[in-house]
Amino acid sequence: MNRPWWPRLAALSVALFSGLVAASPKEPIRLALIEGLSGPFANAGEAVERNLLMAVERVNARGGVRLADGMHALELVRYDSKGQVDEALSMLKAATGQGARFVLQGNSSAVAAALVDALDKHNEREPGSRALLLNYSAVDPQLTQSRCSFWHFRFDAHADMRMAALTEVMRADTRLERVYLIGQDYSFGRQVLQSARSMLAAKRPDVRIVGEELHPIGRIKDFLPYALKIKASGAQAVVTGNWGNDLTLLVRAAREVGLEAKFYTFYGNGLGAPAAIGEAGVGRVVAVAEWHPNAGGAASDRFVEAFRARFPRPQDDYQHVRMHAMVELLAAALERAEKADAVTVARALEGLRFDPRTLGGLHEGWIRAADHQFVQPLYVSVMARAGEPGVRFDNEGSGWGFKTLRFVSPAQTEPPQRCLMRRP
Repeated sequence: MNRPWWPRLAALSVALFSGLVAASPKEPIRLALIEGLSGPFANAGEAVERNLLMAVERVNARGGVRLADGMHALELVRYDSKGQVDEALSMLKAATGQGARFVLQGNSSAVAAALVDALDKHNEREPGSRALLLNYSAVDPQLTQSRCSFWHFRFDAHADMRMAALTEVMRADTRLERVYLIGQDYSFGRQVLQSARSMLAAKRPDVRIVGEELHPIGRIKDFLPYALKIKASGAQAVVTGNWGNDLTLLVRAAREVGLEAKFYTFYGNGLGAPAAIGEAGVGRVVAVAEWHPNAGGAASDRFVEAFRARFPRPQDDYQHVRMHAMVELLAAALERAEKADAVTVARALEGLRFDPRTLGGLHEGWIRAADHQFVQPLYVSVMARAGEPGVRFDNEGSGWGFKTLRFVSPAQTEPPQRCLMRRP
């Protein structure tokens, strides 16, 4: 009873404080989504956000990610670039200033290239706030070739990988003689046309390119003149990398002028395109992607059903498995790194394989350490009526879905490595 009481009180206070700290939530790991969430491609940006939000919610539902100091939730933070390079760079500065160390972007290769350049400079100048760019859709091949960066990871198949799959289907079409090329006038659109020219020349030298067109991105409201020109050319097939409203308006104009050519597209299986072209697209609109809702199998079906339960409106029904895989791979790399440091997480991502069990057995692939390109399967699919064999699900409540024409394994999609990367 005569011993001093204050050492015991101090010890009790420390224990209580330590318990409160341990019980308090950790700082969330911020994922900065820099995307066009308004303007002509807002529908594409909002579709991205829905997929990323669901992927983040899945990680957080199991407690978040475990770092050395405990569990951390992921937090998706929106930054509207309006689809413009200058706005995206301004949003990057705001995001890094607010503590984001992981930037997510994809709907524009021009924007992605600018962000990569800006991060190269920022990370060298300010090592205390380094950040990574996780790219889910910007598919200019140079982003993982001549312009590759340690700070950039691409989770989509680039334009040459997609075109290689499409032209394999075109190679097998013995009736094909005349092709028209049309695309958006920026780095990605130009690359699509260049890839189509070179690959068709190698695989089908007998096929004649009867027209080639580049149009301003996001500014054309009436594609009827383009559709009429394609029809007048006698083209049996159209190859395009158009996306968003530029694709929807193009295929709608094609329907209005009665163009009967096949459309070989990168993104013809969503964002309004099936509904815009309707019955005329059955057997004619071909798309290529890492997956599609009728890819088949119980895991694929469960993924579609879960997405539709989370986002039940038909206009919200556009799923991207690669974006879910990207978030899961980031979560795995964070846990391997045990801290949310850009350099350590980047090294943990290199060579990382996607564990299909995280999506119930769906998808596969790996990240190449040499160029940070995610290698994954590709499906070439064709538009069909929902309810036909192989078409359980339609797209966006349109009554039209897609069925597999060709499956390309990850080993078959893997491109040559042309990156000379500078590492920190």
